[in-house]
Amino acid sequence: MSRPTIHASAVLTGVRAVLIRGPSGSGKSRLALALMHEAAQGGLPLARLVADDRAFVEPAHGRLLVRPAPELAGLIEVRGIGIVRVPHEPVAVAGLIVDLGLAAAERLPDPNQMASIEGITLPRLAVADGTDPLPVLLAWLRTVGWLRRF
Repeated sequence: MSRPTIHASAVLTGVRAVLIRGPSGSGKSRLALALMHEAAQGGLPLARLVADDRAFVEPAHGRLLVRPAPELAGLIEVRGIGIVRVPHEPVAVAGLIVDLGLAAAERLPDPNQMASIEGITLPRLAVADGTDPLPVLLAWLRTVGWLRRF
């Protein structure tokens, strides 16, 4: 039985993964790289790539597991350079869905916004085109998410 595949990147940040969705060119890889850079600078306790471009997802015991496509494990696109190898995690539990490339997003969205993948409902953060997603995501992780104490 094949696992469902979604067009997304995923980064383990602390104890959960951020699942980053969006159309091609919306900045999924760029946000994943920015999270890893933030961790390298001490701004996050951990940020390791799980998947870039294509992620396998599967529900397990009420959680959504995320894995890289085997042929893409540890690989991420760096625009202007190409595909590079980085340290990665083979599996992580998703804790947040970030949707990039939206035509519009609410200025003051409902903090309890949710989305479902494979029957598992997770918090959702919608980021409009033209908005830098990193500060928005870091604010969410530190005020609403699992990094509140960091």
